[in-house]
Amino acid sequence: MFTPHTDQERSCMLEAIGVQCFDDLLADMPSQIRLKAPLRLPEPLSELEAERHLAHLAATNLDPNQWISFLGAGAYDHYVPSIIDHIVARSEFYTAYTPYQPEISQGTLQTIYEYQSLIARLTAMEIANASLYDCASAIAEAVLMANHLNQRKRIVVSGCLHPHHLNVLQTYMRSGGFEIKITDWRSGKTEIDEVRELIDSNTSCVVVENPNFFGSIEDVAPIVDLAHKHGALAVVSVDPVSLGVLAPPGEYDADIAVGEGQSLGCRLSYGGPYLGFLATRKRFIRRLPGRIVGKTCDANGKTCYCLTLQTREQHIRRQRATSNICTNQALMALRAAIYLCWLGRAGIRELAMQCLARAAYAAGQLEKVGIERRFKTPFFREFAARFPVEADEILVQLAGRKILGGVSLGRFFAGEKHSLLMAFTEKRTRIEIDALVESVREIIECANKAG
Repeated sequence: MFTPHTDQERSCMLEAIGVQCFDDLLADMPSQIRLKAPLRLPEPLSELEAERHLAHLAATNLDPNQWISFLGAGAYDHYVPSIIDHIVARSEFYTAYTPYQPEISQGTLQTIYEYQSLIARLTAMEIANASLYDCASAIAEAVLMANHLNQRKRIVVSGCLHPHHLNVLQTYMRSGGFEIKITDWRSGKTEIDEVRELIDSNTSCVVVENPNFFGSIEDVAPIVDLAHKHGALAVVSVDPVSLGVLAPPGEYDADIAVGEGQSLGCRLSYGGPYLGFLATRKRFIRRLPGRIVGKTCDANGKTCYCLTLQTREQHIRRQRATSNICTNQALMALRAAIYLCWLGRAGIRELAMQCLARAAYAAGQLEKVGIERRFKTPFFREFAARFPVEADEILVQLAGRKILGGVSLGRFFAGEKHSLLMAFTEKRTRIEIDALVESVREIIECANKAG
């Protein structure tokens, strides 16, 4: 019932569809979830008033140039080169909608094809799709893909998987009769003995993250081998930046590689939009979710691009599709492709080495002031540290110094209120890390005196 329509127009529409009143349209909706009274909305604003109100709200945002960020836990403050914004802001990219017809918009299709090729090379897998919504949905789609391939219902999941990703996976699996078995997280890594206890002949796949939620580097190869011994698939969620120094999933025979592409040229934009990537073996291509762009030749022998294997998609085959996902994050995938091309093979290795070095330096400096790492495991770009006072108090005190100190593990795990997950990207300088460490030392000294 749109405001611009008159009462007479609404009556005509209701009559045309054969109902007496608007409430008749809601007859199949349970009464307990219907709106009982009009929403209490504020009075409408003029354009000038709305502009002033929005400007006031925008002014309450923090200026990222005045704050030092050590936040991580899945979204990282990497440098975004200006070339990315200049290219994606071109109208042919910025306004192009994700393609549905197999051969429309050759430029858009080519950029997606290039993205697929780059992700396949980065992960050392044979094929990649045109991107998914985010890492969480990519993990869930990979698990569904494994089920389609072997028709098994048990899923063994590392307890060190990102809690948000685990929640999404559990939501996806809730209505399908799946059995999810989760390993313990308390050692900061996935223990292969626990996987061995949980896996059986009905296991569809094993899901592990590397580096995991705590920043710890996992020994994934033995887990993959164990999965294969039981006829299960190995789904590995990887950090794309870490692949500059860590072995890619294809080298230790993972079946499906997924991950979050935010680190690849996407800004920290209030949680999105980002992109999830998914790569796999060529023999699984018929069960690959989402869309794929292929390269071919037209009738004149010229190179061209088109959507391929579209009969998998739900806007064509509906209930017979491999996935309900029928789109892709085309603009964000373009950002990732530009970023990877800008870095190149040597560049991504250098980026990873800088992240590794900064995190190692920070861990060493924190240890000097009495702050130990929560887990004694190798780590990549972030790690958990345990403090003598609650992490939330540390974060409040650091915020007073314009430092975003990290993410409290108490948000996710009981008994971890004193643990803080801290990330160190190439943007963090030694001066900034030293300022963090000195601030932590002073905060703890003050807390000890007050205690």
